[in-house]
Amino acid sequence: MMKKRNRGWIAAILAAVTVLAGCGAGSSSQQTAAETQVQTEAQTQTEATEQTEDQTEEETEGSAAGEDAAEETENSQEQAEKDGNGKALVVYYSATGNTEEAANMIAEAVGGDLFQLEPTEPYTDADLNWTDENSRVTVEHDNPDQRDVELVSTTVENWDDYDTVFIGYPIWWGIAAWPVDSFVENNDFTGKTVIPFCTSASSGIGESGQLLAEMAGTGDWLEGQRFRSGVSEEDVASWVEGLGL
Repeated sequence: MMKKRNRGWIAAILAAVTVLAGCGAGSSSQQTAAETQVQTEAQTQTEATEQTEDQTEEETEGSAAGEDAAEETENSQEQAEKDGNGKALVVYYSATGNTEEAANMIAEAVGGDLFQLEPTEPYTDADLNWTDENSRVTVEHDNPDQRDVELVSTTVENWDDYDTVFIGYPIWWGIAAWPVDSFVENNDFTGKTVIPFCTSASSGIGESGQLLAEMAGTGDWLEGQRFRSGVSEEDVASWVEGLGL
């Protein structure tokens, strides 16, 4: 009888131990799950923070790069203005083709544009015969009031874009051929460097450039250059290089 009771107590104790062990295991399992969830949330939060920081850093770098590019462009423009690296224009009147040839060479040497002055009533070979006292050019020379030669156009497109202007012409009786006068009188050379050049078989440039400068009243006029008929590209290029433009 005593043995049965002891067995019963032992069984009860074992059952209690088992229950307690189960409760402990359950509590431990719940604790572990909670800790895992907290760790997961913390990791997720950390990754989100790092991603936000990376995105902010990329945006900051992109903004800085854009500012650097804008600053570089502005500096380049300012440097170009300081260096005077603007556009060049070669304006010319050519009676027989010699001045046109020199003008083309100058435009090639400076990388400039060309603008030809064309009388509305072109000069013929007979008109240009200065040995004939009745020729057009001789009559105009003898009567200055008849030298106002109308041109097809005196207006240059985008005139303000040019900061260097070459003006070419043949020499007539020691001065610039008067068809260029209308162009000089009808344009404002303020802020521009103006460089006269002429072509002549024998005569020098004389005071032709100075007289045009006085006629214009504006612009920084440099000393001009006379080219002989049939001037070479090498001579023109050497002269242009010496200008230091």
